[in-house]
Amino acid sequence: MTTLAERGALISAWAAVSPWGPDATGFRAGSHGALDTEAAVDAERWTVPQPTACLVPDFDTRRSLGRKGTRSMDRATGLAVTALGQLVGGQDRLPGIGPDTGLALGTSTGSAQSIMDFTRDSLVGAKPFFVDPARFPNTVMNCAAGQSAIWHGLKGPNTTIAGGRATGLLALQYALRLHRAERAPTVLCGAVEEYSTARAWLDWHARGGAPGDTPLGEGAAVWLVESADTAREHGRNGLATVEGLEFGFAADPEDIRTVLAECLRTLRERGGTGPEDLWAVATSQVPGPEGEAERAALDEVWADAAPRTLPCAELIGDTYAASAAFQVTTVLAEAERDASSAGRTALVTSVERDGVVAAGLFRLLGGGQR
Repeated sequence: MTTLAERGALISAWAAVSPWGPDATGFRAGSHGALDTEAAVDAERWTVPQPTACLVPDFDTRRSLGRKGTRSMDRATGLAVTALGQLVGGQDRLPGIGPDTGLALGTSTGSAQSIMDFTRDSLVGAKPFFVDPARFPNTVMNCAAGQSAIWHGLKGPNTTIAGGRATGLLALQYALRLHRAERAPTVLCGAVEEYSTARAWLDWHARGGAPGDTPLGEGAAVWLVESADTAREHGRNGLATVEGLEFGFAADPEDIRTVLAECLRTLRERGGTGPEDLWAVATSQVPGPEGEAERAALDEVWADAAPRTLPCAELIGDTYAASAAFQVTTVLAEAERDASSAGRTALVTSVERDGVVAAGLFRLLGGGQR
């Protein structure tokens, strides 16, 4: 278990491509309105076992980014490049973002669809090497991060993080480490997850052929991490500081409550956070015993608090590797609307059946979003 509190760094801007819409405006409206995005899947496009999903509306990589350089780009990479483009900006580039900006991007396996398609081509082609070499980069886990850096001219440290549902918080931890070590003055971080036929069937078989309680979702959420001085220099007030991040592992699913409670207790004690200080909580909303353990741990440690509960997964689906990133972004988006959040804290928690447990405590600053 590790702890990190980096009060010298701020989250000062964010962007999202989600089932609520292709940009931050759609995300704000969907989050605030608690809009359910589950819809029927186009059976002609997706050959999948479950009839519904939560997809980014009408997302197409070529339509979003143009035809040049996107012929072999897979969906996960397209989502990541699009989200980062909204944060970085085009010709009107966000001040402070330069060639030395770092990137820490979370994912699961990269693109499961790309991996399976490339493997299939090597098996059914006239010869094993009759494959499209342009599609090979899509089969490696760091494709989205690498392509994003190339597309947006980011030459700083480039890292891919994979850690299940907690990936967004793990990517944030890595970004803070890069910043603290002065490896990059500004760092972009977040996570991406795609919807695909391959992912849908993998999820189906992982459940033993049973439908999931939450439809699959997709999207990307990214943030800008920088120092308070850098933010002020470029006219940004900052949205939140990271008071602490805690991670643990429950080898037995029955230990999830105990491990998460320990993480929450450590965050509360080291952050000196009282019950009146906690403004909101965004949980992973995992169905089943894991979700029950998550709620029980919160009740155990924060029984004396009555924070807002911010829904996410129940509205935009199971975004897996991007789920914690969307939880953090939901906190940031809702804090912009609620003046009472300024100066108070928000809690993000993550659990899953594989045993990875995480929690993050954020101090909200009441700053504006570009």
